[in-house]
Amino acid sequence: MDQDQFIGAVAKRCGASAEQATAITRATLTTLAERIDGGEARDLADRLPEALRAYAFGPAEDAEPFGLDVFVERVSGRADVDVDAARDGITAVFDVLRDAIDPAAYAQVAGQLPAEFGDVADQSAPYVRRTA
Repeated sequence: MDQDQFIGAVAKRCGASAEQATAITRATLTTLAERIDGGEARDLADRLPEALRAYAFGPAEDAEPFGLDVFVERVSGRADVDVDAARDGITAVFDVLRDAIDPAAYAQVAGQLPAEFGDVADQSAPYVRRTA
C-alpha cells in the first residue's frame, strides 16, 4: 500500500478530505510513536509507505505513558481538528494500519497500548472491518 492508498483509505473511513486525512494520519502516527517503545515505533515505520515513515519515529526509546484522552487531544491539536473528528480519524488510521501491515506487527503495536485504546484500535484478532 502506498501513501495515496493509505491516505485515501483513511479519508474514506472517516469521511474526511484528503488534506484532513493526511493531517490526521501524520498526527496519529506521531502520537502513536510517542506512546509505544522506540524499537516498536521503528519496526512500525519500516512497514509504512515511505512518505509516512518519518512520522512513526518516536522521540525516545521508552514509551510515554498517557491514556486515550491525551492521545486524542494530541492528535486533535496536531491535525487542527475537533476531538470528535480526531477520534474518528484515529480509528480510521488504526483500521488502515491493520489492513496495511502484517497481523503480527499490528498485534505488537496494539499490545503496547492499554485496554482503553480498544475504543480506537481494534485489538482483537482476526480483523473485522468496522461498519461505521
